[in-house]
Order: sequence, then C-alpha cells, then structure tokens
Amino acid sequence: MMTARSVQTMRLSGGSYPDSWLRPTVDFILKTQRPSGEIPWFEGGHTDPWDHTEAAMALSIAGEIDAAERAYLWLSDTQLVDGSWWACYREGQPDRSVERRETNYIAYIATGVWHHFLIAQDALFLERLFPVVVRALEFVLRYQGPEGEIDWAVDSVGAPLGDALVTGCSSIYKSLECGILIADQLGQKRDHWENARSRLGEALRHKPARFDRTWESKSRYAMDWFYPILTGVVEGEAAQQRLSSRWSEFVEPGIGCRCENHQPWATVAESCELTLALLAAGQREQAAELFSWLAQWRDNDGAWWTGYQFAERTLWPLEKPTWTAGAVLLAADALTEHTAACRLFMGSTLNDSLEAPPLEAGV
Repeated sequence: MMTARSVQTMRLSGGSYPDSWLRPTVDFILKTQRPSGEIPWFEGGHTDPWDHTEAAMALSIAGEIDAAERAYLWLSDTQLVDGSWWACYREGQPDRSVERRETNYIAYIATGVWHHFLIAQDALFLERLFPVVVRALEFVLRYQGPEGEIDWAVDSVGAPLGDALVTGCSSIYKSLECGILIADQLGQKRDHWENARSRLGEALRHKPARFDRTWESKSRYAMDWFYPILTGVVEGEAAQQRLSSRWSEFVEPGIGCRCENHQPWATVAESCELTLALLAAGQREQAAELFSWLAQWRDNDGAWWTGYQFAERTLWPLEKPTWTAGAVLLAADALTEHTAACRLFMGSTLNDSLEAPPLEAGV
C-alpha cells in the first residue's frame, strides 16, 4: 500500500531545469541501454521502436549526445529492407511471437531524429539518418487510405490490419511534420509528404468514421483526447476547449492523468504527455501544476513507476520503464525551456495545405 500526496512536489518553470534532480533518471536510462544502442523498457524487458525513441530523446535533452546517437544508429542497423521495424525486439532480435509492424512506431524515428538535431545541431548526423527516415515514412505512407487515415499496423507479410487509431495517426501527423522539416533542412523537399500530412489532418479533424471501424471506440482512452493537441492537429482555442470538455473524466487531482476514463489508474507517461498538450494549448500554469503531482511516483533510483491504482492505493504494474523516464524529461524540458527542442510538442511549425477547422472539442 502507498499513500499518494505524502511526498514533496516538484513545480517547474522557465529557466529552472532541475539537472541534478533528473540526473538519476538519466543514469537509469543509460544503465538500461545495451552496448548496441538498444533501449529496452527495463532490464530483461523487450524493446519497441516508439518507446526506444522516446528514451533516446531523453538522452538528447540530458546532453548524452553519444548515447542518443547510438540509439538512433541501432534503429538504422535493425531497419528492415522495406523501411519498417517489428513491433517487439528482445536483445536486438525480433520477437516473432509479435508478428506485426505498427505504423506510428515506424514513423516516430522522424520525430526523434529532428528532436536530436535541434539539440545537437549536427548536420552530419541528420544526413546519415535521413535515408532511414525516408524509408520509414515511405513505408508508412503505403498504408494511407483514400480518405487520409493510415492503417495502424500490418502483418508479417505486409498486409494491413484494416483499421486506424486516432492516437496513432496523430503521432504520425507529428512525425510527418518532423520528416518534412528534416527534408527542408537538407534541401531535399518532399511535396508528397506535405500532401499526405494534409490529408491525414483532414481525416483526423473531419472524418471520425475512418477510425475505430472494427472495434469499440478508443475515446475512453486519455490519449485519444489529448494526442491531437500534443501533435498539432488541434490548436489554439479549439485545443483549450477540447481539454476542458473532458478534464474531469481523465484527471485525478493530486495524482495525475488516468489511462482510461472509467478506471482508477493514473500513469506517469500520460500525465507528462498531457503536460505537453496543456503547454501546446497555452495553459502553462495548469501544465506546471499537473507535472508537480508526479514527483511522488519517482523511485529512489531515479526511475519512475508506470502508474498508480488509486482505488486500491497501490503502484501498478510494478515496472519502471525507460519510456516513462523519457516522457518525464520531455515534459521537464518543455516546462523549463531548457533545450532548443523544448517547443517541439507545443504546436506545429507547418500549416496544412488543406484548410480545415479543428475537431469538435468533445470528440
């Protein structure tokens, strides 16, 4: 049993990046990283390309440039010929019990590579990783439908699994933005990426029927609520309205953001991502308050527990993933404006060529 609200909070503001406080968190990621550059969830756990990238971004924020670049080179080394990655790896080898490839996992390397470049300003790194980003995004765009949505995954032979996710497609929307910015930086403009991103944004804003077609709606999950804001699909006043419309469903005061609106379980990573969404919507004080609640979920070794079941007053599951630590560093960087990448998730730097009003606030 563990009682929440019994420990000191950590309230961050511009210019107050807590380097020494977060150093054990960074060391935890470094200790977990394999010599190959792979970053599993935790010692003995599996690796997936999205969460690996999330942890790599934390290393960049912490100034661990060599370790971050080894993480991206691991992705380069393990990329399949068609540009994809398997959804699950163990000790560098595909776990073939999970025979699918998830499109938002694959696209996320573009976000990570651009994030690293913003911090390191290493043009040679960008040039070296650009072909990897190109292959990944081209693979993902093969699965964009006529209405703009992108299938969430493909099977072992590349057949699409036949549905799309709001959260996954929102993540791809941000990754396409980052891919476009990389291409522009290198003078290798990709007009078809811009068109694909516009069509994806159109689907996310205007075509809800293109998502959750073959299963129960995922709108009960917090990520479906705030990811369109975190990734720049919804901005400005519409973003503020979207957040306020369901705040009481998902946020447990003093604890954090629920994973699902009907479950008494808050997670650190989703609370950090909601912090970023609040910052993107211009709600800095609310973002700082939410993040301040999370210090109680940090363990003595600097790692962060996945979440807290507040009905039973217990940590659950008893896991401390590297990607949770990564989300903490991303939120701390955004709140304190510590690195040149701190604004990456605070809105889009690109406009869609297809003009479209935003999603309804409660969708």
